[in-house]
Parts: sequence; C-alpha cells; structure tokens
Amino acid sequence: MTVPLSFPFIGGRPCLNFVATLGKRHGTPVERLPDPSALATWITEAELSTGTEPARVTARELTDARTLREALYRVVRDATAGREPAAADIERVNEVAARPDLAPQLGEHRWKSAHPARAALATVARDAVLLVGSPLLERVKECENPECSLLFLDDSQARRRRWCSMDRCGNLAKIAGYRSRGRAASTS
Repeated sequence: MTVPLSFPFIGGRPCLNFVATLGKRHGTPVERLPDPSALATWITEAELSTGTEPARVTARELTDARTLREALYRVVRDATAGREPAAADIERVNEVAARPDLAPQLGEHRWKSAHPARAALATVARDAVLLVGSPLLERVKECENPECSLLFLDDSQARRRRWCSMDRCGNLAKIAGYRSRGRAASTS
C-alpha cells in the first residue's frame, strides 16, 4: 500500500517542488512548512534524506529554508519573465548552492552528508542554478488556475501544458467549463 505524500511533487524539478511548499501565493497563502518536522518530511518525501530516519531540522534551518524558498521563487519567476532577478535573491541562492550538497551513494542509502538538512537545501539551490542557466527555463510555467501558483516544468510533447496537474487544477477547469456550458445551454 502506497502512503500518500504530504506535499505536491508535480513541478518536475526539485527546486520547483520546493517552491511549491508555499501554495496559493496569489490568494491566501498556504504554508506547507509550518515547523521543522514538516521540512524534515519534505526532505524525506523529496527523496533527499540520507537515511531511513527523517533529517533533524532546527528552527534556524526552517527559517533559512523559507528564505531560500522565496528567493528561489522570485529568481525563477523573474528569469522566466526575462527580468534580471534581484541581486539579494541571486546572492541568497548562490550562497546556499555553494554549500556542500548531498553526496550520491551506491547501496542502501542514496545520499550522504554530515549536515543532511543543509545539504538537501544546497542540492535544491544547485538545481535552481542549473535550471535558470539552461534552455529548460523556457519550459517553466505557472499553473493557469488563478487560485494556484505552482510552477512546473512543461514536459509535454507540444509544450502546451496549462495546468500544474490534470489531477488537480486541470480537472477543476474541465469541470467548471462543463458546468458553464451546461448553464449556458439551459438558459438558451
């Protein structure tokens, strides 16, 4: 039996999945990292943990993680819009990306690090640096659902994906369109 994940992992990249830990940015934001244990859970569910136990996360690491998350969001949004990201955001992302990241391992544990939470965030920051500096940046989109703010990598063949996920926002849009057409037909 598969245990459902606590977080949406539909961004297509670790950095975009991490940015999604704050949802509904355009309305009433949903904080998915309310405490250190939530960040530890995200690290585990993102498959960035160094063992079978969740990473130990301090309150300071949680604060740093949220600061990084917001810098990542602004950098990716600015870069996709063709704007120069703020120097402070670039500095923050680069600072975290320069830290030792997770070392890949063969065997039972996929990653190794002396400081698992910090290393996981360094890995996420490096992923963002690689994404922003690559042609894949052109494929990063924001969900067209006005209630959603998730960023995702459009991996569809035609590059016309509009929703973060058909299971989430795409399905809601289809239902709303169906109901709208039904109401219009009944009033004619």
